[in-house]
Amino acid sequence: MAAKQEEEEYIIPDIYNNLDELVGPSPVENPHEQRLYRRNTLESFRNNSADSKLEVHDDLEKHQSGKSQKERQKSQGEDANLTELAVPPPIDREVSVDIPAAESSQPGSSHSDSQDAKPDPSPRRQRASRFATQLYMISYLIFFSLLGTLARLGLQALTFYPSAPVATGVLWANFGGTFIMGFLSEDRKLFREEWAALNPVKKGSDTDEEKQDPSAQKKAHAAMKKTIPLYIGLATGFCGSFTSFSSFIRDIFLALSNSLTVPVSHPSSSDATISRNRGYSFLALLAVVLLTVCLCLSALQFGAHFALAIEPYTPSFPFRLTRRILDCGVVVVAWGSWLAAVFMVIWPPDRPSGPDSHGRSNWVQETWRGEALLALVFAPLGCLLRFYASLHLNGRIASFPLGTFAVNIFGTLMLGVFYDLQHAPLSRGMIGGGRVGCQVLQGGMDGFCGCLTTVSTWIAELKGLRRRHAYIYGAASVSIGLGILIIVMGSLRWTLGFAPPACRT
Repeated sequence: MAAKQEEEEYIIPDIYNNLDELVGPSPVENPHEQRLYRRNTLESFRNNSADSKLEVHDDLEKHQSGKSQKERQKSQGEDANLTELAVPPPIDREVSVDIPAAESSQPGSSHSDSQDAKPDPSPRRQRASRFATQLYMISYLIFFSLLGTLARLGLQALTFYPSAPVATGVLWANFGGTFIMGFLSEDRKLFREEWAALNPVKKGSDTDEEKQDPSAQKKAHAAMKKTIPLYIGLATGFCGSFTSFSSFIRDIFLALSNSLTVPVSHPSSSDATISRNRGYSFLALLAVVLLTVCLCLSALQFGAHFALAIEPYTPSFPFRLTRRILDCGVVVVAWGSWLAAVFMVIWPPDRPSGPDSHGRSNWVQETWRGEALLALVFAPLGCLLRFYASLHLNGRIASFPLGTFAVNIFGTLMLGVFYDLQHAPLSRGMIGGGRVGCQVLQGGMDGFCGCLTTVSTWIAELKGLRRRHAYIYGAASVSIGLGILIIVMGSLRWTLGFAPPACRT
């Protein structure tokens, strides 16, 4: 059975340590576990990871062995407001993992000997497992980028209603995605069976002693969880696509330039923009920034608290369901869904003579492509670009997540370009190139830019970095992003002005 489990292990390269959704410190400290916490930061994790060339799945053993005395002294002397790198153990402190009886064996038995003498997988099998892991990972990212985009667009539509107290619809999507990120970072039940199946405990061994050490269990579970494609798909794919940094910066600029669209409060309200004092525009800018940052920081905390509160009732994904059904099924579902979105763009349901045409004989009132379909086509491209940029860039500067910063700024720049093109006369005087051109640009903003940029990871990084580094990183992200939009969008807004788009947005 041990050999069979060896075949099913995921092979994750050590570059995955650069995904801040997976390695960032826990958002909260459980008050019942104060003795377990070591003050650690995102910077210290990266510095420690840079000294080791082990595979990420071997990192599980490194965390189980505990920190050296020197590392403990170093972490204890760090900023008291920064939490430990890892997820808190379950509420049940004494027995946090129920190891199946079949996985435990008595010392000296033939089954124990067979476990100790597990043969190393052949290079061919390692290559096959590595390819399968990458395929599962990409498929989960594609699938959850589609779901995250639909969730963001749907929530924006639901929260933009008459007399809404908040005019920025993306605020609630950013709150929801960050809340889920906080929940995932604290949860230790969803993948509990995965941990138990991959780490059988043998009586009389050092691992059996570690079973009674909640601190070692917490480190082991945190190291294991970040090697699971499903978890990476949820944290990087869904949360990253559900939130949008570029839309957040766009709303800051629109508030600054008195161009932010607000819901109609009364039937007699006019669509004309009322001029105002520049001081009010500055207050509007501060309102969008403070609302988003403070609300998302609280969402990260609230999600973590919620995970701790419902931990006794949280179910676990069965090991066989994850490995044999979900991993294989997501390959078909993800790629099939993406392909289906492409076909629906070619033949939208509300086309003339389509199933949702309602008897229309022209394309003028066709809206599906601009509202959702083109966004779904572009969404996986943005999500995958963010994923690989994080892999290759986040580890370069320990105190400044360069990968997340790069995609957020680049995505903001692209959104500004798309927005200008959509609201400016192009060919033959048509605004945004006409209805189809407007829909393509809207899909690029909602899908590609929305999934390329992320607030959930950005907030998790702000929470995980040391205080000084967090302020520098957060201020640089917002100020540079806003500065770019002032140049790109402001050059049109304060000269020709924004024209109404040619399609429904």
